[in-house]
Amino acid sequence: MHLSELCLSPHIPYTGPMKFLLMKFLILVSSIFLCLFSGSSFAKPNNTCAQTSPLTFGILPFVSAEQLVVRFTPLVNYLSQHLNTQIRIETAPNFNEFSRRTTQDKRYDILFTAPHFFPLARKSSYRLIASVDSPGMRAVFVVPKKSHIQNVNDLKGKRLATVDTKSLATLLIKKHLKQHGINPDTDLIIIPTPTHNASLLSSYHGITDASALMQPPYAAASQQVRDSMRIIAKTERAPHIPISVGDKISEACATQITQLLLGMNSTVEGKQVLKHNRFNGFRLSRAEEYEKLNTQILQQ
Repeated sequence: MHLSELCLSPHIPYTGPMKFLLMKFLILVSSIFLCLFSGSSFAKPNNTCAQTSPLTFGILPFVSAEQLVVRFTPLVNYLSQHLNTQIRIETAPNFNEFSRRTTQDKRYDILFTAPHFFPLARKSSYRLIASVDSPGMRAVFVVPKKSHIQNVNDLKGKRLATVDTKSLATLLIKKHLKQHGINPDTDLIIIPTPTHNASLLSSYHGITDASALMQPPYAAASQQVRDSMRIIAKTERAPHIPISVGDKISEACATQITQLLLGMNSTVEGKQVLKHNRFNGFRLSRAEEYEKLNTQILQQ
């Protein structure tokens, strides 16, 4: 009897060697079926970004390089796994160098930069694909709990630690000081520090009288540090972090990245990554939101 007849004859009692032969045949057919369809109709459309692998995820150096790696590795791994491509994290020594690498070198394929840096990145062909889903973020002025400083007016003549002079935090706090009749260039001593954490720890350790930094990094600081500090003022809000892609990224790949970011809240794995980053999620946004930031909110 031909083997094909075994598959077409339901009344044949398949026992002994015949049964074993039939099972081998079914396994062979099943394997061929899976091989044929795993690369076609059953395959996920996740190979588009792999054509430009590896991708570079550029992250603004708002905290130390070590902390950036700890904070963003889960997000990068999530994207890498679902895009089926290699993604590596890169940053820069400071804000100026990061901006130069973005606009002149076009070094980063996926860009996580400061809101007020995006308009310059846009002029260098970066396309906005999403932003962190938040009403916005603001800078805060903090002092040790035992400090006699109660509000920004008490900062006159004092030492205030801030982040990089080009940072959004510094621009926001300078505007806030001016709105309260304080000249940031003459009425107090502003001491730039490399990162938000460095600014916070400066007053925590008594090196300066107060610190200014963005609220998200302050909220992410250790409980011990936050329990020893208090907020004396908050600035106005600015749009949250934009996510953009460089001209090396195809439209199809950009769409894949966008869909992954927007859909993170719908999976258990995605929610865990968002929680690790202290993000509510991602949303679609318009470039005009960030152009407005530079033309209106930061006017001084």
